Amino acid sequence: MSGNNEKSVPQLLISDLKFEKKSLAKLMFSPDQENHPSKAPVKYGELIVLGYNGSLPNGDRGRRKSRFALFKRPKANGVKPSTVHIACTPQAAKAISNKDQHSISYTLSRAQTVVVEYTHDSNTDMFQIGRSTESPIDFVVTDTVPGSQSNSDTQSVQSTISRFACRIICERNPPFTARIYAAGFDSSKNIFLGEKAAKWKTSDGQMDGLTTNGVLVMHPRNGFTEDSKPGVWREISVCGNVFSLRETRSAQQRGKMVENETNQLQDGSLIDLCGATLLWRTAEGLSRTPTVKHLEALRQEINAARPQCPVGFNTLAFPSMKRKDVVDEKQPWVYLNCGHVHGYHNWGNKEERDGKDRECPMCRSVGPYVPLWLGCEAGFYVDAGPPTHAFSPCGHVCSEKTTAYWSQIPLPHGTHTFHAACPFCAHQLAGEQGYIRLIFQGPLD
Repeated sequence: MSGNNEKSVPQLLISDLKFEKKSLAKLMFSPDQENHPSKAPVKYGELIVLGYNGSLPNGDRGRRKSRFALFKRPKANGVKPSTVHIACTPQAAKAISNKDQHSISYTLSRAQTVVVEYTHDSNTDMFQIGRSTESPIDFVVTDTVPGSQSNSDTQSVQSTISRFACRIICERNPPFTARIYAAGFDSSKNIFLGEKAAKWKTSDGQMDGLTTNGVLVMHPRNGFTEDSKPGVWREISVCGNVFSLRETRSAQQRGKMVENETNQLQDGSLIDLCGATLLWRTAEGLSRTPTVKHLEALRQEINAARPQCPVGFNTLAFPSMKRKDVVDEKQPWVYLNCGHVHGYHNWGNKEERDGKDRECPMCRSVGPYVPLWLGCEAGFYVDAGPPTHAFSPCGHVCSEKTTAYWSQIPLPHGTHTFHAACPFCAHQLAGEQGYIRLIFQGPLD
């Protein structure tokens, strides 16, 4: 097997396939965009947890799933601040915070607590996100462990996600603006900021504060499209004000207030809860995003081109989306340093290399050798392009623009570091770019 073989082999780049544009165009748009029954509930948008390729490892159940749709509620449940009380003792504060009324308590000292009562707002709907399974939480989110295949992998980790992490308030009338706020109301309809939490009085005499590990938000520039660029991470306060980041996640000192930015979510906004990161997609944005049907059509197109293993000459095929965790015997594998796609084989497996690095039979470059998986979570795609590139080192395959976008995004990790990660499995990206172009071999006949 010499490196010169490369010249005589018909190479196949997925971008060369003549995709059936018309048939794919029909599949592009979400089913709920195609027919608008008059009684269909209004969808504000969806939250998608990074690190899951279409569903949680043990399946989506109830309020615990990999994506959560926010629909207009039959009856408004939003709240807005009303009366401010200054109580001299915590007992007095408890008396003020009525269980039937939403309130936020700010403990300034043992001698003083400020309680801000919230009243019903008939123009908005409220959705709460957090680790707690109590009834006020609409979307239960647990810590994401990169590449974990089952929930048992995640149980031993001490969670850093707040039980009542944040709330999203959506306007019930067009344009259905969604805004995010740190902290959620508990079962007694209270948000309690203790003595140690960062809190302060604002210039207009109101109170505001930050939660222990904070709620960070990043709005992409140019929306969530193939022209998207990463924005700047900010911290959102309990009252929805925007601040630069603290020195570390739970530092007592707040960042500087950013006057010209808002807590309004945009298509593609990322929300980090310190342990899990969520992507916000608006209903309009989702209508322009490829559907699972479209991704399935792309999978069938690749398989129909009958790519082959240049060593075993066996035909390769991406397994169906339902079998996205089990390595199939026809599964394509890739050498991550060069992008040459093969079937699984033992060629070039030198024991002294610890079994991790392999030598590509096509070009002799040495590097990791991993199975390829299709990215099945359509909400992460910035365009509907063919699956020509793979993230490194995990081997999740999607469009070139999608790999390029996510490889530029610094995602919060731990209390003060950031790194780019694959949106489908949350593995930290490696290599110069974090992704690679795939080179398939076409059939020899």
